Amino acid sequence: MIDVFLLLILLICVITDMKSRKIYNKVIYPSLILAFSFHVAAAGWAGFSHAFLGFLIGFALLLIPYFLGGMGAGDVKLLALIGALKGGEFVFQSFFYIAIVGAVMAIIILLVRRGVLKSVLYYAASLMNGIRLPGGISRGSLTATYPYGVAIAAGVVLCLFQTGWHVL
Repeated sequence: MIDVFLLLILLICVITDMKSRKIYNKVIYPSLILAFSFHVAAAGWAGFSHAFLGFLIGFALLLIPYFLGGMGAGDVKLLALIGALKGGEFVFQSFFYIAIVGAVMAIIILLVRRGVLKSVLYYAASLMNGIRLPGGISRGSLTATYPYGVAIAAGVVLCLFQTGWHVL
């Protein structure tokens, strides 16, 4: 039940993040209320502490990247919501998958978005033919941004599968 709710929230956040580069508070805050309410109803204060600890861990994991300007506030709040829904252990485990997916996405975007791959291939071909062309990666390519909510969703889904979740 909670996994289906989590997947629905992730789907909404991926769509809005890809479309407008935002993860909206009007999705996150009501979901947080539902997450805490669910855990309190299911296990009382123990459920509340489980959700709160997960919330704090999820929030803390992306707080430094946010302060350094590499992450949006919506991404931080989304990971905190995931922690509130699934607990601290799950959000910590999923963070590793999120980091891997995010790194792969960043490399692909870096290579494709600004024509970096094309420049590198031209540069390599020129070197193989004994010609040295000016080349390199432009500063703009290194500052390219992308919707990190996609990496968060993909990492969480990978973690769900790794922890024994099955589609059927």
